[in-house]
Amino acid sequence: MPTFFDSTADAAEASEALRGLAHASRTFDQPAQMYGVIGDLSSGMRSLRQVLEQLADVHERKAAHAFHDDGNHAAGVRDALATAEELRHSARLVDQAYDRLAEGFVAAGRIAWHPEPAVEEQAVSSRWVNVVFLQGDEADRPLRILGELGHVDAVDYLAQWDYGEETTQAALENGYVYDEPGEGTNDRVMISGDYALVVNPHVGYVSLLRRHPEPDPSTEVIDESSPTQDGPEMLVSYSSSDAPKRRDVPAKQGRSWFEPAKITAVRESRGLGL
Repeated sequence: MPTFFDSTADAAEASEALRGLAHASRTFDQPAQMYGVIGDLSSGMRSLRQVLEQLADVHERKAAHAFHDDGNHAAGVRDALATAEELRHSARLVDQAYDRLAEGFVAAGRIAWHPEPAVEEQAVSSRWVNVVFLQGDEADRPLRILGELGHVDAVDYLAQWDYGEETTQAALENGYVYDEPGEGTNDRVMISGDYALVVNPHVGYVSLLRRHPEPDPSTEVIDESSPTQDGPEMLVSYSSSDAPKRRDVPAKQGRSWFEPAKITAVRESRGLGL
């Protein structure tokens, strides 16, 4: 329970409560419960902004008492004021986040959750294409980012290897397409948007995959005459620590299997087909 007078104890309890919420909010048996959680978080963010402002104010007012361990008063004052500035900047960012959360809270209030999904609702069929695979020393940096900053930052780092359609084409041609990410033993899978980060601590590799929607069978035609690759090839070179260079993916002969049939008909009628 909060003490309302012991800042140290209340901060520790708030930290533990958020850790528990992070664990508990992985699933919701009753989706309607999320509305109340968002409301409580909104209230908590207002309080967090107030705490940050108050901490900044105390750092400024008590700067005359600030010293370094070696007794350097000037350095202590400098760090106290720097701390206050960063705290106020954090408070402003929390204020912006609160505005966005408030919009989400309003939108969530308009949702009426039904126990059963709509009959016409159908999940979009998709598979996963490989973006990059790193192992050994090459995996050290993304694994370090994962450990220090979390999986979202690790995904952002590895996403530099994603060249959109070029990456998709290379994965399709070389067979680096999977029904689910992390099909290996001891694979750990972390999702961020349309990306899946797969880590295997036992083998020491990390890979990034991207969700790829399956073509609509009513509009797509598979070109069975298209030649196939004799075997897999490396998508990129990982020998450099810098961002990878774009690779030139050879154009596939004939029409790609996901080119709409209507486009093929137009190409052939104009004599553009191969």
